Amino acid sequence: MAHSVTVIGARGYTGSELLPLLWRHPEFELAAVGSRSAAGERVADSIQSLDGCELLYSDITPENLADHPADAFILALPNGEAADFVAAVDRACRDSVIVDLSADYRFDDSWTYGLPERFAEKISSAKRVANPGCYATGMQFALLPLVDRLATTPTAFGVSGYSGAGRSRSRKNDPEALRDNLLPYSLAGHVHEREVTRQLGRPVRFLPHVASFFRGISLTLSAELENPVAAAELQGLYEDAWGGCKLIAVQEAAPEVREIQGRHGVKIGGFTVSDSPPGSIALVCVLDNLLKGAATQAMQNLNLAFGHDSLAGLPL
Repeated sequence: MAHSVTVIGARGYTGSELLPLLWRHPEFELAAVGSRSAAGERVADSIQSLDGCELLYSDITPENLADHPADAFILALPNGEAADFVAAVDRACRDSVIVDLSADYRFDDSWTYGLPERFAEKISSAKRVANPGCYATGMQFALLPLVDRLATTPTAFGVSGYSGAGRSRSRKNDPEALRDNLLPYSLAGHVHEREVTRQLGRPVRFLPHVASFFRGISLTLSAELENPVAAAELQGLYEDAWGGCKLIAVQEAAPEVREIQGRHGVKIGGFTVSDSPPGSIALVCVLDNLLKGAATQAMQNLNLAFGHDSLAGLPL
């Protein structure tokens, strides 16, 4: 029997990617789709690739959540809005799985941090899973093979498409503000900087920017290692670390955003070393912020929490 899943906050960009994955998944049944602004409207009228889906958006609130029981709840809400829904699930459906896509529980030790390639075993027995941030996902894949070799604090220069700013209007998703432009923001203390620092157990510096393309992230990482390495040796470290992960591709050339847009994985490449100072390196990591940075990872976490292969239902 398929596991029932309710998605709350499904009208955003991430929901548009996640709902088709759930709808086509052989082991899950899309039970309800929550959106206050679109309540009563047909879900398939606003989200593509839902052929045959007759579900209507529901106004699911913490107060009426008990009327929408499910084996799992995916919260695709803005930061700061998850707590009341989590409390409602705790009251009405305590044994249900929750996958939260916001930053609200990434720093909570009572929740499992949902980076599947690193914590699959913990996720497989978890009921409360905090999906990592999009930038934070890329930074961790780019830095984990080097954690024990770092001599100083690494720096990540990040550029995201404007879908990362969500649908609520701001300069960061305003086509006119972004035209022929690059907007830096949150250059100190960004939540993903704190998230990666926590997960790696050492500080990182993160410099985020938003550009005029719609989707995708490019991260250029620079670091100094305790001992010099050749570029081929550096690439080998990543091939050894991620060679068994189907969603992570390691390549010699620096990957570009257009290579990963609309795809479920991550690409890492452009391995560069410098003679001055010795041990100074750089590399590039790209991923789709709406997929591996959000919906794909949520699907992996849901798969693991119900005992399925982490890649089940993903069209690779």
